[in-house]
This record gives sequence, C-alpha cells and structure tokens, in this order.
Amino acid sequence: MARHRAVLALLSVVALASVACRGGDGGEAVEGKGGIKVDFGVTSEPCEDTGHADRGCIYLGTISDLTEGPFKTLAVPITESQKAFWKRVNDQGGIGGYDVDVTTYVADNKYNPQIQNQVYQEMKGKILALTQTLGSPTTAAILPDLENSQMVSVPASWTSLWGHEEVVLESGANYCVESMNSVDYAVDELGAKKVMAVHLPGDYGDDAAAGAKIAAEKRGVQFADAVTQTGQDNQGGAIDAVLANQPDVVILTTGPTDAAVIIGQTAARGFKGRFIGTSPTWNMGLMQSPAAPAIKALYLQSAPWKSWATDTPGHKALREALPSVTPNDGYTAGWVWAYPLKAALQKAAENKDLTRAGVLNAVRQLESVDYEGMLPTGAGKFTGTPDESTFRQTLIYKPDEQAATGVGLVEDFFTGPSAKDFTFDKPCYQ
Repeated sequence: MARHRAVLALLSVVALASVACRGGDGGEAVEGKGGIKVDFGVTSEPCEDTGHADRGCIYLGTISDLTEGPFKTLAVPITESQKAFWKRVNDQGGIGGYDVDVTTYVADNKYNPQIQNQVYQEMKGKILALTQTLGSPTTAAILPDLENSQMVSVPASWTSLWGHEEVVLESGANYCVESMNSVDYAVDELGAKKVMAVHLPGDYGDDAAAGAKIAAEKRGVQFADAVTQTGQDNQGGAIDAVLANQPDVVILTTGPTDAAVIIGQTAARGFKGRFIGTSPTWNMGLMQSPAAPAIKALYLQSAPWKSWATDTPGHKALREALPSVTPNDGYTAGWVWAYPLKAALQKAAENKDLTRAGVLNAVRQLESVDYEGMLPTGAGKFTGTPDESTFRQTLIYKPDEQAATGVGLVEDFFTGPSAKDFTFDKPCYQ
C-alpha cells in the first residue's frame, strides 16, 4: 500500500498522461474557465453560497467523525474551521477563476472504516479532492481507491503512512515522530528510565507506539506496550497494565474520554508516573472531568503545532475567521491541514490543469507550503523521498486553566535525537 514518492512519480508518467486525457476514473477532461482543463468536481457554474456569480466552482469533500465516534469533539471544530478557511480563500479571490465549496459534500464516518468507504463512494464522482478524511484506519480503508482515481486528500490524522502516499497531503510531524520526541523529552527532562505505550490498535495507536519503542531502544530505557479499545468501560486492562508495569512515563494514544478514565483511575489507585498524550488524546473538556485533578498533576500534551492563541499570521487569521467560537485546537488543526491543498490547487490552476491528475501533478511540484507561520519553514515538502520530506519537530504542552484551549506551552518546536537520526523508509508500525 505504501509507496516511495520518488519511485511512484517515475512510474506514474504514463498513467498520468492517460488519465489527463480521459479525466480521473472515467470522466472526460474539458476546458473550463480561463482555459483551465477540468474533470471531476469542477463546474463553470458558480458555487451556491459564495456570492460570486462570475466564478466557477471547485467541489471538495469532507468525511469526518461528526456524531458518535471517539473524536467528534475534535472533528466538529475541524470541519467548521475548514469551512472558514475556504471562505477566506474565496473572499480573497478564489483559485484560478473558481470559488471552493466545502459544504455540499460533507459526510459522517462515525470513525468506522466501512461507513467511510460507503460515504466516499457516494460522493467521489462529484468532487475534485477531499479537504478532510478523518482517522487513520478510516482513510486507509479508501486509500487504494484514492490512488486508483488519483484523488488528492487531506487527512485529519498523522500516521507515518501518509509520508509514503502521494495522494495524501499530511501536515506536521507524524505520530511516530511525535512519540519519539516525547520519549526523548521524558528521558532528558523527566529522568524517565521506564516508558510504556498505551494505545488504540490500528494506524493511529500502533504508529505512536512504534515511535515510542524506537526511541526507548535508542535511549536505552525499558519499554512496555498495552493495547486498549475505545469506550469508557473498556479501559480496565490498560489501567491494570499501567499499575503492573509502573512506568515513569506513559505515552498515551487514545481518544479524550478514554484518556480521562485511564489517567483518573490509575491515579486513584496510587500511580505517580507521568502521561504524555499524543495530540488527539487531548480535549479541553478534560479540565472539567472528574479526572481533572489527576490530569493537572500527571499529564503533558505533545503537539504537532502551536495552539489557538499563538501569535502568528495564520493563527490570527483563524481567530478572525471564527470570532464567536469557544477556542478549541480542533479549529487550529482544521485550519493548518487545509494549507497544502490550497497550495496544490493554486499550482494546478497556474499549470492550467485542475483535473485530478493535474492536482496530483501539482503536489509533486510543492517544495514547501506557506503555513503563514503556523508551522516552521521547511514544513510542507512533498518532493523527494519520505525520509527527506518527513517533518520532525513537535512541542510539549501542559494543562493550564488560564490558557485559551486548556494547555500552556512547555517546550517549543524541537527534534529529539531519536527522530533526528531515524530513517523513514517505511511506515513505523509496519
């Protein structure tokens, strides 16, 4: 499934030429506005609600965890943030004579791979690309079809698999890097001699656990591993495993509700070690949960980028676009994730080719992406090998009731020795 970007680029030349002629997975490419070639999901007719009758419309799809899955508290703000992001793009002139619509094709995957595939199949013939596909296992369920149809997609996840997939536009450090850096931080700053990974199964949890194991072995500290399932009532095994192993630091990779149960109940049973939660583990609602005292005492949060209140042009634009919302770093994530697709669409429009194949070809030309300061220079490289393009900097936060999203910065962007020296020649969990 995973493929080396440089090799894939060479192997795809013939396929690209063919697809450019016939359009995506069967549609005919035609000339659209401004002489730009288009196929799926791009019309000369204006978008319904942007108010720009002189522009055509680029339709992008969203598949997220919107009602009952474990990440709905993140997914809803991610989705709202991306609506605001693309509205800003439209207000600033659109892309190549087109506005962008991200409201017509929005579906709920309930964090279920089967539902993900079902709703994807329903919308795929009507969209140019996916501005969001939430979840590692859910996105993996449609990955072969994304590749076959050359549909570029933006993940709401950070598995190291995405660095090996051309059609997936990842942003920030992957779970593997994040956990490597967290273990290095635990060893260097907390004096950890024994590390444990507690995590969900699948690309999300397994990737983070793999990074923790790699770093623990490199740093010469003990390592243990425990897999858990989603659900408040399913954490007994994980809690027992933490208490039995008594690690100095637990790298925790679950949903927020599961995290609260694990942290709260281990602390109630006398556990004194620390937790460092992978980024999706956190939600500021944890500060109002029964586990809040334990979380404040024991928990640190790793992150791929800085939180809502940070002073950068991108963060400022985000806050101005969503002036009335309660701050939540789901909004921050949704905004950051949208930048690479914007860059790819702009490049494709410059190339006069807004077909699916044209957007993928534009991705191959992206040496960097302007994140308006939300990620450091060097992020957003989609050329070269996965090892060359993998972004390796993360941050550490701690619970802070005075902070806008409940966490305050402890350690700015850094790369630990484990991630710095690691070669990304395949996904970490494979």
